[in-house]
Amino acid sequence: MSVPQTPEHWANILTKILDVMPVQDYQRFPVDVIELAKQYSAQRFPGDQISLVKGAALDDFEGALYKAPAGKEGWGIIYNSDLGSVGRINFTVAHEFGHYLLHREKFPNGFECNEDDMLRWDSEYGRIENEANRFAANLLMPLNDFRQQIDPRIKPTLEMLSDCANRYSVSLIAVTLRWLEYTECRSVLVVSRDGFILWSRSSERALRSGVYFRTSGSAPLPVPNNSFAVSAGSSLASKSSISHEGGVWFKDKCVELALISAQYDLVFSLIHLENQQTDDVGDNEDEEDISHRINRLHGLE
Repeated sequence: MSVPQTPEHWANILTKILDVMPVQDYQRFPVDVIELAKQYSAQRFPGDQISLVKGAALDDFEGALYKAPAGKEGWGIIYNSDLGSVGRINFTVAHEFGHYLLHREKFPNGFECNEDDMLRWDSEYGRIENEANRFAANLLMPLNDFRQQIDPRIKPTLEMLSDCANRYSVSLIAVTLRWLEYTECRSVLVVSRDGFILWSRSSERALRSGVYFRTSGSAPLPVPNNSFAVSAGSSLASKSSISHEGGVWFKDKCVELALISAQYDLVFSLIHLENQQTDDVGDNEDEEDISHRINRLHGLE
């Protein structure tokens, strides 16, 4: 039997194992990724397993996967114990577990992963880090369960997303990115710092209607002056929302949900737009053209 090589295949194998375990033996969510990584690797790859997972004060990165020192066998996962967020730690460990399953043979010296490696899920940023994030997201937040928490047709509030973040023990940004993968709503996540957009991610339906920000390979884009992220400034509470007329973020009316992250020194703006009768970008564009555009914008081509 060949070893699966994609993040989704690895996460699916582990999800099926967790789904059939007797409920009296463990709590299904959040995934105990530390024990899972140790036990599964020991059974699947004896002699090359993950033998150590621990926290340490790390200055320059959030997580790492290291080969054991000479004379010892296995691998170790180190996470930044100063992160202060259980959700960030949980996703970091899952990210490094993904590196172990997917990349350790090609990268025998392991990995050191920084803040952007955890936040950026687009392969434009880095294919290897994108794959580790995809694995972590699929393992910690399986879509069959996520869809039961938030219906694909619903535009969630930050409170609804926060409930899911607590359920899966991940950060609010991670749960929002995961929700964007399956929603049927026209929504866009914008990540900014000091009044400029760093990167953004649109739902598929938003992309199909031409709603996105192109940030890769372009000059920094300013956050709209009338947006809640700018107008509220440093007085923005941890979670806030406001309705906009057309012409603020996009030409259509929208609701902006804004969150300041002191830990990341970033502002996250989740923008919900009304769904349109048609999501075609143009009458002359066929399905293949639209698919290529979506893949390019998400860094998949």
